[in-house]
Amino acid sequence: MSQIPSAADRVYLVTGGNAGIGYFTAEQLAGTGATVVLGSRNAERAGAAMEAIRARVPGARVRSVGLDLADLGSLRETAESLKTERLDAVVHNAGVLHEGLEREETRDGNEVHFGTNHLGHFALTHWLLPLLEAAPSARVVTVGSFAAKSERLDLDDLQSRSGYRAKRTYGRSKLAQMYFGLELDRRLRAAGSAVSSVVVHPGGALDSLTPSRPPVHVRKAGTALRGAAAALVLQGKHAGARPAVRAVLDPRIAGGELWGPRVFGLRGRPHRERLWAQLEDAETARRLWEASTKLTGVAPAAAV
Repeated sequence: MSQIPSAADRVYLVTGGNAGIGYFTAEQLAGTGATVVLGSRNAERAGAAMEAIRARVPGARVRSVGLDLADLGSLRETAESLKTERLDAVVHNAGVLHEGLEREETRDGNEVHFGTNHLGHFALTHWLLPLLEAAPSARVVTVGSFAAKSERLDLDDLQSRSGYRAKRTYGRSKLAQMYFGLELDRRLRAAGSAVSSVVVHPGGALDSLTPSRPPVHVRKAGTALRGAAAALVLQGKHAGARPAVRAVLDPRIAGGELWGPRVFGLRGRPHRERLWAQLEDAETARRLWEASTKLTGVAPAAAV
């Protein structure tokens, strides 16, 4: 899109909207005139993000809601606390990457990456569906990761109890999210829903190539110079947000599509990508859905 269209009558929720790619997604969506809700575990950080957005977007309509994806039992309350009659889009952006050597679990007993990044968004979608269905043509946008492209799910060890490695487990959790986004769209289509589901990824997005948004992000002196070589193949988080923003706003994008940066999938303007080989495996997506339903006790698009 050459210009960002007006969306003054719309309401968007961005999970993890207080930092990183989520922050820039929220900032760019706020520029359309829409009401943008930042889902965040930390009210202070959400407040700082809202002030930063208002400094860049005069008159921005932005607010926040408490969101803890690692606590499945809290997500119904999160959806209810949105206090809106409809939701035009949700961007499933929030995620954790714990780099420690030891495997960790959420309070629900799920491995922390899989439990937060995938199961949390899976359950949240269930509780948001009535609000999404109330909008004329709402959209669920799931933010995956380029790191997932080299991963494969182990359906027999979704909780990473064997041979735990943090980065691999993170990549698999993001891959699970992407499977979910595609399977959700298939089920929504089968149910005749007007809600669509799109999967995106930000490519290679680095802090060193990201412009300052104090106090949310402050790029230190010399960082840009050190990142100059990386800029040939990677980009900042402001650019990494663009596929998600495009997926929310562009009515020409169809459910079930995958969007990412144009240049080698790492940088550049958003474009539609061919589904990665593993994402074409609908049987794996179906089995993951069934496992996720058992682990969360809910089933988005349950009418299917």
